[in-house]
Amino acid sequence: MDRPDQVTQDKDVFHRDLTRGADGRRYWRSLDELAQSPEFVEKLHREFPSAAAEWDELDQDASRDGGVSRRNFLTMMGASIALAGIGGAGCRARDPVEKIVPYVNQPEEIIPGKPLYFATSLTIDGLAHGVLVESHEGRPTKIEGNPEHPATLGASNVFMQAAMLSMYDPDRSKVVRRIDTVSTWDRFWQEIAPIIAGKLKSGGAGMRILTEPTSSPTTAAQIVALRQRFPQARWHQYSPLDRANVRQGANAAFGRPVNVAYRFDRADVIVSLDSDFFQDEPGHIRYARQFIDRRRVRKDRTEMNRLYVFESTRTITGAMADHRRPMSPQQISQIALALAGQPADDSLSAIVEDLRRAGRNALVIAGPTQPPEVHAACHAINAALGSAGNTVYYTEPVEFDVPLDTTRSLAHLVDDMNAGAVDLLLIVGGNPVYNSPADLNFLEAMRKVSLRVHLSEYDDETSEQCHWHLPMTHDLEQWGDARAYDGTMSIVQPLIAPLYEGRSVNEFLSVLLGQLARPAYEIVRESWRARYRGNDFERFWEQTLHDGLMANSELPPIDVRLAAQPAAPAPATAPASPGGLQIVFRPDPSIGDGRWANNGWLQELPKPITKITWDNAALISPATALRMNLKNGELVDLKYRGRSVRAPIQIVPGLPDDCVTLHLGYGRTRAGNVGNGVGFSAYAIRTSDLPWFGAGLEIMSLGKEYTLASTQHESLMHGRDLVRVRDIEAFRSRHEKNEEHHPSRYPLTFFDQSALMNQHNAWGMTIDINACIGCNACVIACQAENNIPVVGKEQVAKGRHMHWLRVDTYFASEHPDRGHDFVYRDRAAANPDVYFQPVPCMHCENAPCEVVCPVGATAHDAEGTNNMVYNRC
Repeated sequence: MDRPDQVTQDKDVFHRDLTRGADGRRYWRSLDELAQSPEFVEKLHREFPSAAAEWDELDQDASRDGGVSRRNFLTMMGASIALAGIGGAGCRARDPVEKIVPYVNQPEEIIPGKPLYFATSLTIDGLAHGVLVESHEGRPTKIEGNPEHPATLGASNVFMQAAMLSMYDPDRSKVVRRIDTVSTWDRFWQEIAPIIAGKLKSGGAGMRILTEPTSSPTTAAQIVALRQRFPQARWHQYSPLDRANVRQGANAAFGRPVNVAYRFDRADVIVSLDSDFFQDEPGHIRYARQFIDRRRVRKDRTEMNRLYVFESTRTITGAMADHRRPMSPQQISQIALALAGQPADDSLSAIVEDLRRAGRNALVIAGPTQPPEVHAACHAINAALGSAGNTVYYTEPVEFDVPLDTTRSLAHLVDDMNAGAVDLLLIVGGNPVYNSPADLNFLEAMRKVSLRVHLSEYDDETSEQCHWHLPMTHDLEQWGDARAYDGTMSIVQPLIAPLYEGRSVNEFLSVLLGQLARPAYEIVRESWRARYRGNDFERFWEQTLHDGLMANSELPPIDVRLAAQPAAPAPATAPASPGGLQIVFRPDPSIGDGRWANNGWLQELPKPITKITWDNAALISPATALRMNLKNGELVDLKYRGRSVRAPIQIVPGLPDDCVTLHLGYGRTRAGNVGNGVGFSAYAIRTSDLPWFGAGLEIMSLGKEYTLASTQHESLMHGRDLVRVRDIEAFRSRHEKNEEHHPSRYPLTFFDQSALMNQHNAWGMTIDINACIGCNACVIACQAENNIPVVGKEQVAKGRHMHWLRVDTYFASEHPDRGHDFVYRDRAAANPDVYFQPVPCMHCENAPCEVVCPVGATAHDAEGTNNMVYNRC
């Protein structure tokens, strides 16, 4: 929201008083900018020579009058270099080998140049995300959320948007491989058939199937049939991002497994205990929409929701908090008990009172990284507030027969393999050789199995160690089904025939059931027919395909009662020694657990807070870095519980002291040409008993520097007051007086606007900054829509990335008078507020992309906008 900052005109640049503005706050994008380091001033010299001269005067002004010069510059967003044409990361279909002829009788729905849209679902982390896929002449080109689907409501996330590029990835597995020899599916069936026949006689003794958790009703039915066919066989499940703490906490609280879902649209007061519910919760897309709908500024709205966040690392949920407190994971565990009992801290007492006032419209939510005891305590608090059934509700489990802890399931498999009890291992999806806990030594145990088979989209680290690698189809190439976070049954239908020799999970499992040539369409259709209780299945099936889901199929809420009072959270490990560090593991916001590592769009996507691309780093707080004499990009050795890994340091404002955050998903060796050798693998020091955090980390500097390609303080927007903040009361007061903002002192365009005054249509876009959560979905959507090329880490480090849209991150700190004091810098960096500023293509009047384009692909139209002629690029 706008605010009446004082501005003066000098040298054709408007300057803002950064430290003595109306709210007394200073806005900055990096610690170098906050400290006015020599490196930052040198960078400013290169980009804005006149502005750099003003920065040179700051120290003189400060020493002269004991304060800070009013000629500070808000160095924000920079001149975009993303106005380039469509590039090489394309989704071009393969040219046909055969001779082609035009339609004799063209289908009436096929009109060249006019897209068709199909409703389907993408299965991410085992759950359905409803999408609408745009298709041109039989080739899918763009993905959007399905407005009718409860998990997406027409929106999407970065993974959904980037799934299109993954489907066309040339590094996907193309053929069946038998050890080092290219083979065929027929040869695999011939070799496996007598083995399966033998297992049928023995009841499946020595046979193990390892999958990721699944919510697919069809897959569930096949698993049931396999258990009946092979009663001595064992089915194991494993996910590196397992929500074991969530399941175990609910089981401890209610004495039975239940699924937990939330209604943020009903929550007035929210307390988050290490929960990044904008990114990590199964229903995060819907949750973000519900949360932000309560924050949209309207004339008739008198109240907004209030969010308190306690977190052990920087998240976009914490960035949106009204009150945020960084602390270690163990301290957060104790906060849960304090909220449930008698808090000793005055600030906690105020939160408890706020929760009590909100009553049934309050919500306390714990993240999946917190131990089960914290989740049980949150369930008890919500029950005491009366929130159960209102802001939080419970259903039967969505995933099929998932164990309380899938890591234990994997450990049992490892024990059996080490004991020689397994002679046939079928791994369906997943990549356990890469992402299993280091202490389980999964690879060593797996090598003791005489026949190992892996079905996956990529010939990855696990496939490399198997006798047979089998290519798997992408969601956009296959028939299937899955449930959404609330249980809604969703259909997966193909938009294109498999590009390579892939088979779906259902087709593979059907072979184990003795159904060799059964197509996936028939398998899924018959599975749905078996569950249908109506009279007209054909009409129901067509409507389901049209909508992408079964109407009214969400799981109904169930009544649950607390089984017992929650127990005190157990310590994560032995108490840390004085000065010791705690390690915090998190999924990467760009590539998740590593399965998206070969997606160039996601690798080049700046992470929401750090803006790092093409890498992960050991994230530490400024105070910890100062105490340990560490700097950005310094290569260190991380030692944890007898294991070590090398990583670069990245200093991040707002992290808790003495906590080091490591993002998972990097350090791949067989991801593909894009993902190989990028970053370091945090899995190398992650263990099964403490998968999310623990004490005892040691850091030793190696005395080397490592280049991190971060976009955080490049392209500095010099002297513009773009981040404007007001609290709701001040906004209401100014709104009533029609003082929402100051008019621009520069004309918005040099274009002659008189020609536009009588036009029926007016071009324009409004971005509600108050609603932006910094998730980056829009950045990937823009890249997918315009086929923007990927340039790689080296070019990003030089500022040559080509995004047409970016989301800048700004930090804001409270201190009106001592903006250049060292003590202030430490305090400002300890827990600054965070604001996100989307910066799209501005459709410049003199657009540099138009001038340099050699083929005239970029052009300016009569209405003042930049147009793209895609087939020229």
